Amino acid sequence: MVNPVRSLGAYALRQVYSAGRLGMFFVYTVRGLIRPPGKFRPTVKQIQFIGAKSIAVIGFTAAFTGMVLALQGYHTLTRFGAEGWLGSAVGLSLVRELGPVLSALMVTGRAGSAMAAEIGIMRIEEQIDALECMAIDPFSYLATPRLLACVISLPLLTSFCDALGILGGYLIGVGLLGVSSGAFWSGLTSSVDWGDLYMGLIKSVCFSVLIAWISTYKGYYAGVDEGAFGPEQVGRATTEAVVISSIAVLICDYVITSILL
Repeated sequence: MVNPVRSLGAYALRQVYSAGRLGMFFVYTVRGLIRPPGKFRPTVKQIQFIGAKSIAVIGFTAAFTGMVLALQGYHTLTRFGAEGWLGSAVGLSLVRELGPVLSALMVTGRAGSAMAAEIGIMRIEEQIDALECMAIDPFSYLATPRLLACVISLPLLTSFCDALGILGGYLIGVGLLGVSSGAFWSGLTSSVDWGDLYMGLIKSVCFSVLIAWISTYKGYYAGVDEGAFGPEQVGRATTEAVVISSIAVLICDYVITSILL
C-alpha cells in the first residue's frame, strides 16, 4: 500500500509544482513589458507572423463556416416560416461564438505550434542558457513579444473572421437560396448589438493570452522535466501546446459565455 500512495503523492506534488511554475512564467512574461530589451521590433515581427500570415487560413475557415451556417439555418428556419431571420442566426452565431473560437483554434494550430517548436529548439540547443549568461531576460526576449503580438493580432483576426463569415452567409442565403437581401440585413442589424461584439472581443483577448502563454511555456520548458533535450522533447512540447491551448480555449469560452450571457 505504501508504493501506490507514494506514487500518488509524488504525482500530486509534480502537478502543484507545474501549476506554480506556469503561474510564475506568466508573471515573468508580463513583467517583461517594462524590462529591456525593447519590444517594438520583435513584436512587429511576431504580429506579421501570427496575424498577417494567418489571414488566408482564417479567411477560408470563416467563409465556408458562414456558408454552412446559412445552409443549415435556412433549412431549419423554413420549417417555421422564419427564413427572414437567417441574417440574425448567421450573425449571432459568428459574432458571439464561432468567430472567436474558430480564429483561436486556427491560430493555435498555425502559430501556437510554431512558437512552441521555435522556443523548444532554442532550449535544446542551449540558446536560452546563452541568453541568461549574457544577462538578457529570456522571458522578456522570447515570451513577451509573442504575448503582445497575439493580443493585438487575434482580435483583429476575429473581426475579419466575423465579417467574412457573414459575407459568406449572405452569398449563400441571398444568392443561392433566394432570401430577401433586405430581410437578411434587417435581421442582422436588429439582432447583433454592441453587447454581442463586446462578448466576441473579450473572448478573443482572453484566448490570445491563453494561446501565447501556454505555447511559449511548453516550448520554454521542453525537455526540462524529463532531463533529456532532443527532437522528441520538442515534438512532445509542440503537441502538448496545441492540445492544451485548444482545450483551454474551449473551457474559457464556456466560462466567459456563462458570465456575460
